[in-house]
Amino acid sequence: MKVLFASSEIYPYSKSGGLGDVAHSLPLALKKRCRMVSITPLYRFIDRKKFNLHSLGTTYTLQIAEKTYTYELFQAKGSDTLFVYNDILCETEALYGYDNDALRFGLFSYMIAAVAERINADIVHLNDWHTALAALLLKPAAIKTVFSIHNLAYQGIFNKKTLRKLAIDKRYFTMEGLEFYGKVNFLKAGIAYSNIITTVSPTYAKEILTDQFGCGLDGFLKKHEARLKGILNGIDTLFFNPEKDRTIGVNFDAVHLEKKAENKRQYYRTLGIEENDKPLFIFIGRLVEQKGISVMMEMLKNLSKELLEFVILGEGEKETEKKLLKLSKKYQNIHYIQGYDEALSHQLYASADFLLMPSLFEPCGLNQMIAARYGTVPIVHSTGGLKDSVFEQIEKCIQGIVFDDFSKEGCLGAVMRALVLYRNKKTYQSMVKFDMECDVSFKRSAKAYMKIYRELL
Repeated sequence: MKVLFASSEIYPYSKSGGLGDVAHSLPLALKKRCRMVSITPLYRFIDRKKFNLHSLGTTYTLQIAEKTYTYELFQAKGSDTLFVYNDILCETEALYGYDNDALRFGLFSYMIAAVAERINADIVHLNDWHTALAALLLKPAAIKTVFSIHNLAYQGIFNKKTLRKLAIDKRYFTMEGLEFYGKVNFLKAGIAYSNIITTVSPTYAKEILTDQFGCGLDGFLKKHEARLKGILNGIDTLFFNPEKDRTIGVNFDAVHLEKKAENKRQYYRTLGIEENDKPLFIFIGRLVEQKGISVMMEMLKNLSKELLEFVILGEGEKETEKKLLKLSKKYQNIHYIQGYDEALSHQLYASADFLLMPSLFEPCGLNQMIAARYGTVPIVHSTGGLKDSVFEQIEKCIQGIVFDDFSKEGCLGAVMRALVLYRNKKTYQSMVKFDMECDVSFKRSAKAYMKIYRELL
């Protein structure tokens, strides 16, 4: 069985969030069970020399709406990842957010379909709206498609003129197809025309059928519910491995938690803090409402009065960044680090006692799994994949602190419970050890995807 796995981002080449991580980790787990080939754009910012990427030597053409587009395929020796280069798609400083994104990722979908036929793929696994049109384009080829929704909030909605530019027949511009309030919705193509639809957790698969979380597509998804399955993500446990992670100060495992404590001492020294026994709370993520940023900011004044340190690493809306910079200067124990740094995130996981994830909604979430791997207890809002992966007072992986009420009071109450837990050293250490021994890999997920693949064939 040969599977073509298509994603607009794959770590370490390109990444804006969890999609990049999953597009790296899931194919690694699947390649042990079938022939996996990944495909992604070769953006201009990807270092070709660093990754040893070379052209496969042929320029391919696409005839779309009386226009000719060309693209090349690149690959590193021995790699299973194909990179497509087309100047319209790839000559950008960032991944998304351009006026021609409809054309860019429409072209990418055409390239995915062409490559799938060229390599005789049995199944094409598509991810999010950037690849969704390929489900429609592949129907004449009778190649089976799986479409994974990583975050329904991002749908790829564009002007109706997009249909003509991409030579999509207007008969598909219906409520049952691509039409969405008079515009074209790329994500709907993946839902309507794929053989199987998946989301990244079982609870999120149920949530998106509701008005609250359906983002305007709950009715459409209900019509296709029979083809919808929720499969919880995992992480690459070889990459996120505190025993061998070279980015952290001191390596450690579940048996040697005193070495984790040394990471915290080292990090506290960088903050100029001498009182090492104060618990360290961290938040790592995008500063957007989905991540519960407003609730978190509302309680910073309360946290400033507690015996704790709180480090926030992330970037997002400029006004939010400005407020956090101001508050971190005002409150001595609140520390905001603007931007994102992969190595620093590892150091924070290795140093922290608690990770805060107060998400309004969370399709899956990976941070709680990374935190568990590094012995950092997650504090989460009970939603989506967080509800499926973090448990309180139930001996299931992962153990953490869970709150149901999405509010300042609900989140603050969870933090107060964390402080009580931290003072009970024996219980806290037992929870940390339990979490570090949890299997948060993609092993179980890969088995579930393989079952889907086999059923399609």
